[in-house]
Formats: sequence, C-alpha cells, structure tokens
Amino acid sequence: MTLQDENPIDGQAAGDCLPDPRSLIEDTDWSSLEHAYGPAQDTPLRLIQLLAEEPEVQAEALGPLDMSVLHQDSLYSATAPAALFIATILDDHRTLARHESYFPWDDRSRPLRAALLEWLGRVADSAAYGERTGAEDGNDPGATHAVRAVRGPICNAVTAHLLAPDPAVRETALGAATALLQAPDLAGRIVTTTEFLRRLLAESTDRRERAATVLTIGAWGEDTSELLTDPDPAVRACAALAPGCIGNTQATQVILNALLEPATVDSWLPEPTAADPWIVDPLPQIEGRLRHALLSAAIERTDDFEELLAVAVACVPFCSNLTIGNDWGPLLAAAFPSGYSPGAELTPAQHRFLRALADRDVCWRYTHLIASWFQGIGLPANRDAIKALLEQTR
Repeated sequence: MTLQDENPIDGQAAGDCLPDPRSLIEDTDWSSLEHAYGPAQDTPLRLIQLLAEEPEVQAEALGPLDMSVLHQDSLYSATAPAALFIATILDDHRTLARHESYFPWDDRSRPLRAALLEWLGRVADSAAYGERTGAEDGNDPGATHAVRAVRGPICNAVTAHLLAPDPAVRETALGAATALLQAPDLAGRIVTTTEFLRRLLAESTDRRERAATVLTIGAWGEDTSELLTDPDPAVRACAALAPGCIGNTQATQVILNALLEPATVDSWLPEPTAADPWIVDPLPQIEGRLRHALLSAAIERTDDFEELLAVAVACVPFCSNLTIGNDWGPLLAAAFPSGYSPGAELTPAQHRFLRALADRDVCWRYTHLIASWFQGIGLPANRDAIKALLEQTR
C-alpha cells in the first residue's frame, strides 16, 4: 500500500507549495528569531542534522530541536520556519532511518519520518489552541500567527504520507493531519481527505489502524454508517461512536451489544497503562478507555434505564471506587434521572443494578471517593444503607 505521487488534497492547495529546503535555511534570518532559550541561530544546524547519514545524529538533533522551538508545546518565532523546513524534508529517503528517541522515557524505535510527523502534529495542535474559542494560548501572537500561516503547505506534505508503506508513518501522518485540519481555513480539505482515508480502511488489515481511522473520520462529521456492518466488531463500535450516528438505532445497538462483553471490548485494542504508558499511542478522539467511551455514548443515546440494565450489570464486575467517574457513577445517574426521594419504591431495574453494586466489594473502599455521586442522586453513600434500602423495597 503506497501513495506514490497521489495527494488527497490536490486541487485545493493553490499557493501552498513547499519552498526549497536549502533556500529556507539560507534565506531565513535565524539570528532575528527566538526559541525557548534565546536567539535561534543554532536552529539551522539542528535542522540540517536531521538529514545526517547517521541515525544517532538525527535523533540527537530532533531532541534539542524539540526542546527549543517547541518547548513544552509552546510556539516561538523560530517554530514556523523550523516546521516548514521539516515539512519540506519528509520525502527525503534519509528520514526513513530508524532509531530510538532522544528522550530516555520513550523507548520506541521508529523511522525518523514518523517522529517528524508526530512533531508537526504537536505544532499544529498548539497553533489551533483557542483558535475557535478565542482562549489565550500563552504564546506570542506573532509566533502563533506565523505557524497558522504555513499550515496549508505543511498539510500538503503530511497528507502525502497517509498511505505510506510503514504503519508507524501512516499512524503519525493521521495524527498530524487531524491536528492540522482543526484549522478553520483547512476545513474544506476534510471531505477529500476522508475519501482518501476510506481507501486506507478498505486496504488495511490492521485493527488498530482501521479503528483509529474510522474514529477520525467520524470526529470530522463524516458518515460512518456503512461501517456499522464491518466484519470487525472493534471497527463497528468505533463507527457507532461517530457524532453522525447519534439517533441511529443500529449504531446504538452496536454499542449496547459490545458492552454486554466488557472484557472482549478491552481485548480488542491494547491501551496505554500507568505502568507502561508507551505500550501504544492512545486512540485518537478518545480520552481514556474505549470501553468507557462506548458506555458514555450508550448512556447519552438511550432514554430508559431498562435499555441500559443488561449493560449496567455486565459492567459492574469491572467497577471500583476508582472508576466511578467513568462507569458506575454515570450509570447511577442514568438509573435515577430525577434523583431518589427517601421512601420511594425502586423500579426493578434500579433494584437489580443497586444489588449488583452492593455485592461488589471494591466499589465501597474509601467511600469519600464516591460520596458526591450518591449525594447528587439522594442515595446514601454507604453500602449497609444501600443493602437496607434493597431489603425494604424487595
């Protein structure tokens, strides 16, 4: 699967041609620009070293470059020309050299091209911060504006790698393209980029890649309904999460069916853990676990707790006092949408769910962690009190 000379945004990129990298280095007055540590006259050397023949030199160049022109994801006057230069060299064969990260906490080994694409995505994400809301990003306004001004040609360079032969390159290209297409002035490229990604969905056999792709397409507001019948249950579930599938009864059923087997959902895709945060990159468009994202969607898209009961009971064996914000807390709120009044009769569905929770020991450790959820509903945040309530309303 190779892209060769194809570009998903051809015809929409007039005026977005990339400059010659040598001219960019020579014609930029780097001494007048700044990064996190002062004048940026050392930046051209770091950029040129990215094309060194020795992978170790390349890695050692990207690390300090990252810490200076994108320090803690902040933008500086040197960031825009540095990002533009990196975009111009993405096609250089020397960026295919594989090496480990400069940073000791990141032991991934991947092509430099993947690392550069990830870096460009971080630049784009920083530039997009507050763009639609007007929130302050903490950067010098000139630095932010300069990066935003070159997102078009950078986007051209990035999207040209969405179907690259190396899966690590494809993954980081997708992440960078997603960050770039947050820009209001690039929104017109979403449709044609989606068409391009549909080809990836059809050709790829990698579950994680296909799931990440459909999550991205869905987040862009594009139609994912045709994937609700995909042979892969993980892809079906990710397609169902798309905002465009809200109100689609088939999509809701896909989510409910998946959640009946929470352990199976957790087995679909490896996820980062606190012990090993670099095991894989997180899924795009999702904060936390896929299972919790599916549960949140199920709660949002159902009107009657009876519809959720089987899912709620299936989730209880995976609940604890530490997960209440992601699973059984929202389920409690869904079970008691109008709260609970002392002395009121429990519905059979409420009774069954509370009984399952009362039997789950780890949900009741350190009750101060769960108290606010119960108080908001009007229930006692005490296991014995809940058991007594269950006996009274048997």
